[in-house]
Amino acid sequence: MEKPFAITLDVGSSLANHTGSWRTKRPLYVDRLPPCNNACPAGENIQGWLFHAEAGNYEAAWRVLVQDNPMPAVMGRVCYHPCESSCNRGQFDEAVGINSVERFLGDEAIKQGWKFDAPPKASGKKVLIVGAGPSGLSAAYHLARLGHQVTIFEAGPFAGGMMRFGIPKYRLPREVLEAEIKRILDMGVVLKLNSRVDNILDSMKSAGFDAAFLAVGAHIGKRTFIPAGSAAKVLDAVGVLHSMEGEEKPMLGRRVVVYGGGNTAIDVARTAKRLGATEAIIVYRRTREKMPAHDFEVEEALQEGILIKWLSTIKQVSDAGALTIEKMALDDKGFPQPTGEFETLESDSLVLALGQDVDLSLLNGVPGLEIKDGVVQVSPALMTGYPGIFAGGDMVPSERTVTVAVGHGKKAARNIDAWLLGSSYEAAPKHELANYEKLNPWYYNDAPKTMRPMLETLRRQSTFDEVQGGLDESSAQFEARRCMSCGNCFECDNCYGVCPDNAVIKLGPGKRFEFNLDYCKGCGICVSECPCGAIKMVPEEV
Repeated sequence: MEKPFAITLDVGSSLANHTGSWRTKRPLYVDRLPPCNNACPAGENIQGWLFHAEAGNYEAAWRVLVQDNPMPAVMGRVCYHPCESSCNRGQFDEAVGINSVERFLGDEAIKQGWKFDAPPKASGKKVLIVGAGPSGLSAAYHLARLGHQVTIFEAGPFAGGMMRFGIPKYRLPREVLEAEIKRILDMGVVLKLNSRVDNILDSMKSAGFDAAFLAVGAHIGKRTFIPAGSAAKVLDAVGVLHSMEGEEKPMLGRRVVVYGGGNTAIDVARTAKRLGATEAIIVYRRTREKMPAHDFEVEEALQEGILIKWLSTIKQVSDAGALTIEKMALDDKGFPQPTGEFETLESDSLVLALGQDVDLSLLNGVPGLEIKDGVVQVSPALMTGYPGIFAGGDMVPSERTVTVAVGHGKKAARNIDAWLLGSSYEAAPKHELANYEKLNPWYYNDAPKTMRPMLETLRRQSTFDEVQGGLDESSAQFEARRCMSCGNCFECDNCYGVCPDNAVIKLGPGKRFEFNLDYCKGCGICVSECPCGAIKMVPEEV
């Protein structure tokens, strides 16, 4: 029979010694996977770089961050931060402002002129990348770090892809984008602008490339049939945003209607307002709850005076630009159905924001490829059906965001490297997830999330100045300190202080702790008192 628990509470008595034989379970220090890391499409070690940021060691934090993502100043502005949606702190008070700290580190790196470490000895292998968007640039960076010679062919006049041609300047200043692209090119990556690839096999063969990564963005706007007069001005959203990078800005008129419900529709409507439109109206066939645009972007648009007509569809455009709008109603299953009720909406131009397609003509004649629903089918390693040709970003089935594209670039680079070496890349197994139930939040104090400053509304309506500001150093450090270190010991000494048997041994700063199992009786107090859930009880080994 197990001896009574109470007799071990006097740690100074002889009865407290050598109690290990009493246990049926013993404590074990573990490293669990933080939910923020798990949710990041770019695979960032978020908890790792927050640790350095909270200590004020910003360059160390930045260097941990760029092991996975070479463009933190960009990502700190355009990422929709699924990490924050998964943050355990959100169940305690508010999620940690991870994206805000990432932007601070990215901006600090630009200000301080931090550079990437020089690549190792050259491998002698040459890799062609098609497309200088987020996925292509990410792959180029990671491949260069692995010692490969990388050349990017970009069909357009500038690098950046949809970061430049799909995201307005008020969200992503071009000097920030340029700085982070330059840092990648400084590693020895060769960028060839205005270099369209018409046939990937010919391009690889002509310059002796050993592998290729296809990262062509979705630059072709989708169309839909809307009866329109010959004089009606109907444009596509991608074309409008593309033209914003030229010297001559698009002439949209005073009354602009945008048809669609995604982030691109929001961006075009907000751009039209800044170009001088007195009315910028979005027509969307469903409700706000079903709108694919992110809610914070919708809210910012409404603040700037953008109007949205919900449950509406465009049936016809007259020569004079008048739009015939049909009202919709939700059926029993929540799908919009026509009602036969119409109204007229005056407009100078109609912009279609109905999604984008990828130009796949460079793959004509390549054997073994499978194309389905307008995208290339790839293996888990992102390799197409043709050996040595990989693809990612908008070209493959996935969510089309900058963060996903950056993650694809990293994943492709690792698999390309392995393929060039005649092996396969095996990702390390993931640790057990550190969910909120494994934490003991009593340890933490309430600390509301630090909000980023916003440009005043009047300036937002008339200029392309950046809408959302960044955190200053003290706010960024405060935000980093809100991290709860989910699943990983941060040496708070709680287990050391509460153990009734003095069975916890401190190993020194940065080395954490270990258990003296000769003295541990398996009471589990250390587990219940560990704030970050870095200890668990396991069955005693026989």
